[in-house]
Amino acid sequence: MVKNKLQLKDWLFKQVHTRNLVYNTCWEDPRCDRELLQLQADSEVVMITSAGCNALAYLLDEPSSIHTIDVNPRQNALMELKKATFKAGVYGDLFKMFGEGVHQGVDYLYTAKLRKYLPSYAQEYWDKNLNYFNGRGLRKSFYFHGTSGTFAWLAHQYFKRRKNVHRQFAQLFHAASLEEQKDIYNSIESRLVNKPLQWMVNRHLSMCLLGVPRSQQELFVNEYEKGATGFILECLRHICTEIPMSDNYFYHLYFHGYYSKECAPAYLKEENFAPLNQNIDRIQTHTQTIADFLKEKPGEYSHYILLDHQDWLADNNLPALEEEWRLILQNSRPGTRILLRSAAQEVNFFPNFVKERLHFEQELTQKTHREDRVGTYASVYLGIVK
Repeated sequence: MVKNKLQLKDWLFKQVHTRNLVYNTCWEDPRCDRELLQLQADSEVVMITSAGCNALAYLLDEPSSIHTIDVNPRQNALMELKKATFKAGVYGDLFKMFGEGVHQGVDYLYTAKLRKYLPSYAQEYWDKNLNYFNGRGLRKSFYFHGTSGTFAWLAHQYFKRRKNVHRQFAQLFHAASLEEQKDIYNSIESRLVNKPLQWMVNRHLSMCLLGVPRSQQELFVNEYEKGATGFILECLRHICTEIPMSDNYFYHLYFHGYYSKECAPAYLKEENFAPLNQNIDRIQTHTQTIADFLKEKPGEYSHYILLDHQDWLADNNLPALEEEWRLILQNSRPGTRILLRSAAQEVNFFPNFVKERLHFEQELTQKTHREDRVGTYASVYLGIVK
């Protein structure tokens, strides 16, 4: 019975994760990543696409190439749409679509200027889903679409109905000091989550919408009395009392449903539009696994950004985990930097041959981890090839 239940949960996660756009924005802080990665003009980057925001952030450091890889073609379709918006050449259109999450003239913009820059699979996806940007219906913002966006919309509705908490939480983004921010958060923390919300957040389906597999969910259950809710509250306490919120565009987006000009990712800043437009074709998308990409396009890559996907591999497919590491090391140069995150406090799945080939940087990694504006990963690893 237990085995069947676990198989059902894994099946549900697979259905959600392989049939939908899951991530409409990246939840890894590129300010920390850029400090760790130290990208240069000869850098050749291999990374997981996710929502494409961070690939654009890394492009500001002008590496030679960025290969974004995802097994979910919808994530790559989103990356391609962002690339197309740069190629169309108008900053205002970019900010309306991916800053405000709404563009009233998106149908004309797409047909006249964007669609021609998209590969066929991305055309097919956006031909059917361009309504994400039109501002109509219940979920008016692009950032309330996709599975994580659906969860964000539900949370947004919950907080809007709790007017006092909503008003006070909004003040966090405008606090004059960290001390004021801490006082505001302390005054509302006990009222943030009620029992119905706690129940909803702790459901397996809710975590699937956010792209959290069963193996990571089990870490929450084992570590926190309130499960995933307890983990989220701990993250919020750290973010809201120890790190200034004025430029925390991650939580600004999910609280408001849009970015502001003052609080937005680097790729949405007007001063960065021209250099990104000039170099946008340095980003190439690939719909496959990292292992398959390295088999097809071997090379001496300088950087790998693996996000947290090895948590899933470690729990579900150890042979694939080992194969991926062997291929990464075969396709690295001395000094190659490999960045990954985990929901576990300490990763125990590195094969011995990996530990022999990598030096794990700790001082800078710990510093940036404390400064991370997202705060939802328990650990970060930066391995440097010897």
